[in-house]
Amino acid sequence: MNILSQLLEPIPIPRMVRIRQKFDGTKLDDPAGELARKLEEAPVMNRIQPGQQVAIAVGSRGVANIALFTKTMVDAIKARQAHPFIVPCMGSHGGATAEGQQDVLRHLGVTEASVGAPIRSSMEVVQLDVLENGLPVYADKFASEADAIVVLNRVKPHTAFRGTFESGVMKMIAIGLGKQKGAEACHQLGFGHMAENVPKMAKIMLAKLPILLGVALVENAYDETCRIEVLAADEIESQEPSLLIEAKRRLPQILFPQLDVLVIDNIGKNISGDGADPNITGRYPTPFAHGGPEVSKIVVLDLTPETEGNANGVGAADFTTSRLVAKADWPATYANGLTSTVVAPTKIATTLPSDRDAIKAAVKTCNILNYADCRMVRIRDTLHLGEIEISEPLLEEARKHPDIEILTEPYELKFDGNGDLIH
Repeated sequence: MNILSQLLEPIPIPRMVRIRQKFDGTKLDDPAGELARKLEEAPVMNRIQPGQQVAIAVGSRGVANIALFTKTMVDAIKARQAHPFIVPCMGSHGGATAEGQQDVLRHLGVTEASVGAPIRSSMEVVQLDVLENGLPVYADKFASEADAIVVLNRVKPHTAFRGTFESGVMKMIAIGLGKQKGAEACHQLGFGHMAENVPKMAKIMLAKLPILLGVALVENAYDETCRIEVLAADEIESQEPSLLIEAKRRLPQILFPQLDVLVIDNIGKNISGDGADPNITGRYPTPFAHGGPEVSKIVVLDLTPETEGNANGVGAADFTTSRLVAKADWPATYANGLTSTVVAPTKIATTLPSDRDAIKAAVKTCNILNYADCRMVRIRDTLHLGEIEISEPLLEEARKHPDIEILTEPYELKFDGNGDLIH
């Protein structure tokens, strides 16, 4: 028996209970129909002329209904006898390569066949201007040559800074549409300046690019579309802040303010820019954002297929598995950190051979006197918090919470012969 086995073998893993967390489930019954209706009613759509080339900027996040919304936009543009095309709008994601970014879209269900429009993916940019602080402002070359640009994105709290504009249409313009070079420029002075630089860059791009409109999406706590706004270019700056306030109000959460161990089955760029959303985990990559539970130790077990090996965020955890590390595309992961200038999330967490060992390691190091009292939560990922697992010591607290429903009796987690969880 090696030293790790000796240290971990006696550590107990608490019995778990499945619960349902209840959030406001308001949603649109026909989100694609709602978008089609709003596009039809929006006066700005009348500016699209027959024969025009219209770029649709589509990002890399796991936005609900993204492929359906993209096709709806394509159809609305074609109805005006114009020619839509898709531009990957995702900074350095996809390994900062044209092929990688097209693969990211494919994993999200956005292909030429599924949406009915060509995808023009390139990392080539044009420089539009320079901010007064010296930062250059870039834009995707294909988009800059279009007759019109539409930007499609979800509005939600950012994972590393706070401001009037966080993740949304303005950031999509400044960083996503700027490709790797634009993202790099916006991040160069650090996240302490992002709340200032994002809107400044976006305003220049709105003035100098043929941006026609932004489609701003708000999701409920169950990762479902609950609001769609079609904003003309001159409305984006004034309307987005109120959507961010609503998105923050609707953000799901773990309904326990203090945890000893948080186990996350999957992280990935399609889940969050940080792999796992720090707004949910309470573990932020910078000092410029805050919120969420107090968590002693975090375990991440695996990567989503959609992340294409990008393991950004694993460094925010305390423990991970050999399985995750073997799947990681480290050059793509490091490209993320080199672009954002935040490299702690791209480090490799303490790596254990199996899920069981990683969870035991977290229990052992969570700084409690009696391991049997471990307050542990296990989630699929930070987008899906409706049904989660909690350890027995949290059960009494859960019973008293008006927004928690107990679904099962306590049970032991099951592992296969390799020590990995049986799902």
